[in-house]
Amino acid sequence: MSTRQHPAVEALLERSHRLGADPRNTNYAGGNTSAKGTAPDPVTGGATELLWVKGSGGDLGTLTEGGLAALRLDRLRALKEVYPGLAREDEMVAAFDFCLHGKGGAAPSIDTAMHALVDAAHVDHLHPDSGIALACAADGEKLTRQCFGQSVVWVPWRRPGFQLGLDIAAVKDANPQTVGCVLGGHGITAWGESSEECERNSLYIIRTAEEFLAGHGRPDPFGPPREGCAPLPRDVRRERAAALAPVIRGLASTDRPQVGHFTDSDTVLDFLSRQEHPRLAALGTSCPDHFLRTKVRPLVLDLPGDAPLDDVAARLRELHEDYRAAYRVYYERHATAGSPAMRGADPAIVLVPGVGMFSFGKDKQTARVAGEFYVNAIHVMRGAESVSSYSPIEESEKFRIEYWELEEAKLRRMPAPKPLAARVALVTGGGSGIGRAIARRLAAEGACVVVADRDAEGAAEVADELGGTDRALAVEADVTSEEEIAAAFRSAALAFGGVDLVVNNAGISRSKPLLETTAKDWDVQHRIMARGSFLASREAARVMTAQGMGGDIVYIASKNSVFAGPDNIAYGAAKADQAHQVRLLAAELGGHGIRVNGVNPDGVVRGSGIFAGGWGAQRAAVYGVPEEKLGEFYAQRTLLKREVLPEHVANAVFALTGGELSHTTGLHIPVDAGVAAAFLR
Repeated sequence: MSTRQHPAVEALLERSHRLGADPRNTNYAGGNTSAKGTAPDPVTGGATELLWVKGSGGDLGTLTEGGLAALRLDRLRALKEVYPGLAREDEMVAAFDFCLHGKGGAAPSIDTAMHALVDAAHVDHLHPDSGIALACAADGEKLTRQCFGQSVVWVPWRRPGFQLGLDIAAVKDANPQTVGCVLGGHGITAWGESSEECERNSLYIIRTAEEFLAGHGRPDPFGPPREGCAPLPRDVRRERAAALAPVIRGLASTDRPQVGHFTDSDTVLDFLSRQEHPRLAALGTSCPDHFLRTKVRPLVLDLPGDAPLDDVAARLRELHEDYRAAYRVYYERHATAGSPAMRGADPAIVLVPGVGMFSFGKDKQTARVAGEFYVNAIHVMRGAESVSSYSPIEESEKFRIEYWELEEAKLRRMPAPKPLAARVALVTGGGSGIGRAIARRLAAEGACVVVADRDAEGAAEVADELGGTDRALAVEADVTSEEEIAAAFRSAALAFGGVDLVVNNAGISRSKPLLETTAKDWDVQHRIMARGSFLASREAARVMTAQGMGGDIVYIASKNSVFAGPDNIAYGAAKADQAHQVRLLAAELGGHGIRVNGVNPDGVVRGSGIFAGGWGAQRAAVYGVPEEKLGEFYAQRTLLKREVLPEHVANAVFALTGGELSHTTGLHIPVDAGVAAAFLR
């Protein structure tokens, strides 16, 4: 019988999905579940006892068969006989590989021993806020007895591993009446002889803890309101957040580029408005799942929420220096000769009273999840403070997990980042044609992409295609409007922390002889291409200089910026304006590490929004060819005799921004299949 068909596996996946769908039960990618059962040995045909357990990584709510590790129980249990003791327990993780049943599946996690050694057919290990609140209370053991009586027992803090599995197994054997345990500083574990019983016991622990905290907790565990920390009105705080996000992102990217996420939920704002938030934030998060994503503690601004923005930025820079120095001291205080090198001293969470929380990570999902985990930590602190006092695990224990060799090995297994990872791109005219192709290519190379277009529906379609809110954001923006361009960059700052790469692609063309070209024809093309590019570049420069991370601005100009073609005065002049903007801004912005380059396409007919909007018919009439043959006509007049497509323009944008041309600025790359008259000199 295959794993896919095994009823224990089916029940395990269904239980995992139900538990993982409710954030009250466990946080994203947190916890693991397991089931034991028998299946035929593929060699002998005899019945073999197996353990199926969620492997390293992945999320319970979306767990699939491929996310499970399948192991032989007899071999797992035999590991007790060769266990070398607590000082060498990490060696047991490698031993799990020799217990695997067949190929495929996920790598066994550090919690495998817990599931294997506990004598129950089904086991859940979860990280609910209510359970962690008891686990992180100063008198958590007493509170656990008070909450559950004899049905749930306390297991003192121990780092996840083989010894913890032995501890829990021993506690269960000594207390046969129990349905689970609270793990000090960590979470909960529950068990049952059927999947239904195990799930019922998990929910009993979680809901009973919730009811206990609600029924016994004091109403204001974070204390009275703190002066100057009340939440600002929504529009005001969002505007301040958008202004501060690039500054904070730049600080959080001192060691390596980070993507940002902003949260101003009621939970965050209430916590930051209270008297006790500085004390509690300084204690740091406790559950390993929390602080591995949030760092051991956040950076907290100590100015009133409505302080002048320049003062806030200056104070954040001071606090960031202090944070980095303190983190280095923390590392040096606990590091040993065998510790991994310090990974980085920047905060993952920055708290600004009155405004909200900024969280950071290697990509948008990581940044968002870090923020979600800090919200979990706030719930934990609230629960613990309501019935006792919040008492996280010792700093030395946090360091042992943060710089655990097993954690380091997991990081080494991560795939290499893509060339544009942690970069945020904004593409004007991104809802169709060349802009759509550019957005696709940048996203494929790892960038988060803001798709800006006057056509909101087209922008949304492209953003959805790129992978949704963790990969892309659609904004409606007319590039001729200062207000709409500024709003697009504010949206980018709130969604991703800022902008690193701007592509001025929005364009239009009306092809007419000089005497038929109206002032309106001239004005509309110059407003969109010359003025629009200027406005987008100016806003990009503001954001990029605030970040202090350099950046790229790319203009999609045209062969017509240097080639004098017939019946094309307004379009050619507007493109020439764009081309010179490249040179002017490259000279002005180079001191900030901002590179400005251009791409000169020609003859992009297929997939082009401009050609579809009437330009194709006009140019076909000028050249005396059928409109459907215009692409072929353009190709035949080139040196390479090849038709230019939107994807070829996107390739040039990536070539300029992907890292290989790091010392190039003020350049125009022709993408025209070779037009000698447009050669750059």
